[in-house]
Amino acid sequence: MGMICAWYWKDHDYKTKTLVSRAILNGLLAILLSVIFLGEGMICLLIVSPLIFGFLLTGLFTGKAMFKRRRKHLNVSVVSLLVVLFIVDSVSEHHYESLVSDVIIVNAPPEKVWEHVVAFDKIEQEENFWLFKAGMPSPVAATVDGHYEGAGRKCIFSNGYVFDEIMVTYKPAKELTFDIIKQPKDPEIMGHIDIQRGQFLLQDNGDGTTTLVGNSWYRLYVFPIWYYDLWAERITRNVHLRVMQHIKLLSESK
Repeated sequence: MGMICAWYWKDHDYKTKTLVSRAILNGLLAILLSVIFLGEGMICLLIVSPLIFGFLLTGLFTGKAMFKRRRKHLNVSVVSLLVVLFIVDSVSEHHYESLVSDVIIVNAPPEKVWEHVVAFDKIEQEENFWLFKAGMPSPVAATVDGHYEGAGRKCIFSNGYVFDEIMVTYKPAKELTFDIIKQPKDPEIMGHIDIQRGQFLLQDNGDGTTTLVGNSWYRLYVFPIWYYDLWAERITRNVHLRVMQHIKLLSESK
């Protein structure tokens, strides 16, 4: 988009400020059109916007340099590089797996903490993560079909979405591991990320307190990984902490 802008503006003696403002306006229009015609989610667009504008401005100034006279060598080099990047990106499998782990201390023994790990009532605490406040669904409750290995579990989010899970490891007061077998078909996450597995580990500290560890495994299908994984890790961490702080509150209550 930036290079196309540079091509159409190459015969105009625009100042840098004007070029940047016009390019940003084009980017905003593209985002608006993607909402109207492609049905893109607002949270998804909010996350991708910094990357869009970064590439847009990079393309703009690259194109500005390319389309000046007597820059044939630069043009050939840049175009060749873009072709190579396009081919590499097209044939690459964008499957990236990662683990996010968080730890808190609960002032209660493992047996009491366990009661609220497997399933818990609705979270009433106010949202404190800005993306949750902006409308991204957050966890509110968890239910189970039974208290045994192989039983079904559901993680319910604020917009009514449900992640269906199977408890693959059930060790009371020690470990709960569950595989996600079905996730919501939401445009914000479909084709972008798969949440694969979740886990809670409880360690008795011997002083009436418990170390509670929350782990989540996920797979990303978007590129560049370094950028999207920053968001995926931060969101996953805040999902963890919201649930774990709720477990802590319930476990420490009299």
